[in-house]
Amino acid sequence: MALTAVELAEAVRAKEIDPVQVTKEALARIAAADGLVGAFRKVRAAEALAEAELLAQRDDMADLPLAGVPVAVKDVSEIGGEYVEWGSAAGGREPMPADDVIVRRLRRAGAVIVGIARVPELCIWPFSDTADGVARNPWDPSRTSGGSSGGSAAAVAAGLVPIAHGSDGLGSIRLPAAMCGLVGVKPGYGVISTPGDAGWFGMSTHGPLATTVADAALLLSVLADDPSLAEVKPPRDLRIALSTRVPLTRAPVPRQLTAPVDEIGKLLSAAGHTVEHATPRYGVAAVGGILARWFAGPQLQAHDFHPARLQPRTRTHLRFGRAMVRAGRIREETKFNWLTRAEEFFADHDILVTPSLATLPPRAGRWHERSWLANAIPAMRVAPFAGLWNLAGYPAMSVPAGRHSSGLPLGVQLVAAPGGEARLLGIAAQIESRKPWPRTKES
Repeated sequence: MALTAVELAEAVRAKEIDPVQVTKEALARIAAADGLVGAFRKVRAAEALAEAELLAQRDDMADLPLAGVPVAVKDVSEIGGEYVEWGSAAGGREPMPADDVIVRRLRRAGAVIVGIARVPELCIWPFSDTADGVARNPWDPSRTSGGSSGGSAAAVAAGLVPIAHGSDGLGSIRLPAAMCGLVGVKPGYGVISTPGDAGWFGMSTHGPLATTVADAALLLSVLADDPSLAEVKPPRDLRIALSTRVPLTRAPVPRQLTAPVDEIGKLLSAAGHTVEHATPRYGVAAVGGILARWFAGPQLQAHDFHPARLQPRTRTHLRFGRAMVRAGRIREETKFNWLTRAEEFFADHDILVTPSLATLPPRAGRWHERSWLANAIPAMRVAPFAGLWNLAGYPAMSVPAGRHSSGLPLGVQLVAAPGGEARLLGIAAQIESRKPWPRTKES
């Protein structure tokens, strides 16, 4: 994908590029590469071309922020005429009668939905494989592209589409973004207001995956129905905290994964910000709170699925979840106590910088055929920095910040207080301008 989403939309609005041709080229890339990458559960070839032809006839093209941009939609959103699989063979196959709010906003902005991106069953895991495919990391296909927005990340990192929709309940945008060298944004609670805001007890939200900060900001502005978010302005004189300490366990993190935090700290100090090492008071209860919600949250989707046809790992997970609910482990005071600690920390700091991952991406494979424990151990090891900010409802994002000796990209997580999406994007843009990253492995 040579052009960014911003560049592509500008060219289509100026009638320098035909949206039908753009769609044909995207579908050709998908046909050539997705057999290896496994990003898509379904490619909407005929439907996308029809959408592009209708788009080309619109008389408001000059006003469309995503004019002609091919987009992948995660397999959790309702597309009229398609069914939502949630990565599972246990659900129904009835086509949705209409688009949900996310898809409506994408279409209204001029996007062309070329495919439905692969997810793990009920979006529980940080690896995205189903019975008919495995989403692989384009930087190293032996590694996973992450989850649960792994198909979306693989599609963007492989250059099949410039941007993709994802959702994030415990890191499901930020983890794949970090694994695949992308920008991934989890906005704060309520920024993208949809009927599904209660997902995973309010921890889950929609967000963008992209190769540039400007593209991520553009897609975020469309998903949030807030054009101001597309205007990225580098902030000044912020108080930056750096932390590499794993919440609760303080487990060791490989030096190559923590080094980018210090490097970004030096970069931001040189940009005029005040930088120091500081760590929030995470505590035991908050970590227990996100684990309880991770177990219990998927039950919100499982009601419409045939229990006997769910994967064995999922059935085990749901049993744990039901036990958590019966035991009263989903406590609002856990969230409120963590919010008090988070507010305390952000009273003295504007941005927190941590590693995005605590391990390298796990190997790609048919994780859905393995036991619950075989899935849970690598899932918990890779993701300790992400989930607490879902519990708090704070905005957070992952940006590329270097390269591992293996050749895999490395990322850092940026966190801000509520309302800090623009601030995060601004800091990310400063990082991008001072430490540019390749948009794909080949670039």
